[in-house]
Amino acid sequence: MFFEYPYLLWLLVIPALLVLRYVWIEIRDRRVHMRVSKLDAWKAGGRSVMEIVRHIPFALRIAALCLIIVAIARPRSSSQVEKVDTEGIDIMFTMDVSTSMLARDFHPDRLSAAKDIAIEFIAQRPTDRMGIVVFAGESYTQCPLTTDRATLINLMKDVQTELIEDGTAIGNGLATAVARMKDSDAKSRVVILLTDGVNNMGEIDPAMAAEIAKTYGIRVYTIGVGANGTAPYPVQTPWGIELKNIPVEIDEALLKNIADETGGRYFRATDNTKLSEIYAEIGQMEKTRTSVDSFPVYKDLFKNYALAALLCLLLEVLLSALMRRLP
Repeated sequence: MFFEYPYLLWLLVIPALLVLRYVWIEIRDRRVHMRVSKLDAWKAGGRSVMEIVRHIPFALRIAALCLIIVAIARPRSSSQVEKVDTEGIDIMFTMDVSTSMLARDFHPDRLSAAKDIAIEFIAQRPTDRMGIVVFAGESYTQCPLTTDRATLINLMKDVQTELIEDGTAIGNGLATAVARMKDSDAKSRVVILLTDGVNNMGEIDPAMAAEIAKTYGIRVYTIGVGANGTAPYPVQTPWGIELKNIPVEIDEALLKNIADETGGRYFRATDNTKLSEIYAEIGQMEKTRTSVDSFPVYKDLFKNYALAALLCLLLEVLLSALMRRLP
């Protein structure tokens, strides 16, 4: 056991001084005397029980004060967890957020389905570091690599279209993901690049971005999202939103080349089920044994001392009330 704020233990001087004051008052009171002819009655009676019991409330009060001081010093205990082997890699989700991701060949739409399935994937891999890059006409980092699952999932839920210029800059998206991972010392680094279109914007050529990823030893798994043929897309009209079928155009040749260049693999997802199966397959392929050092697990103990102090105070109140009623 140790204390988070050990300097507060100096406050224990206060109850010590109170005890000394109490003892001094007791000694002083005993100096008061009166003259009697004989001491036989006092010698025969001895010390009464009440003479001892009357000190107990003060003792309980001092004990409560000591326990409170110990509690605010925040006592803690720690137990050491042994070193274990686990599976973990660095993964960066690189997601297309162009407006075409609102097409409804997935339920409820491509982007929502991609987010929901990615969140399931995140929840199933607690030992990996993951991050999020989004791209449309340009790209930015939604979440850097982290093991904070709650933050990562919340930021994944916040991904949406129309926050940046529309378009499909696949090269920019991949380059941003590589920039976020290039300094990682993980043995296995992976980018999962998901798009539903053709590269039509951005300053960085996708092939060059793939070469950079290969240079840093980053594998890229590419996923083309969209049904075969056409897909219903919501269009604003004077009479409200109407669904119109638009052709699905995915540059599969480019996505295959990116995957092949970096040692990854290309997948085509035509519905929610297929996309979920793709993530499961990537999860099975990407497993690396890493060692996690032992680490302490801390447990706060202040509640125990606070409850003990409360019990002492309750006993003091009850005992004092009882003594006042005795003759």
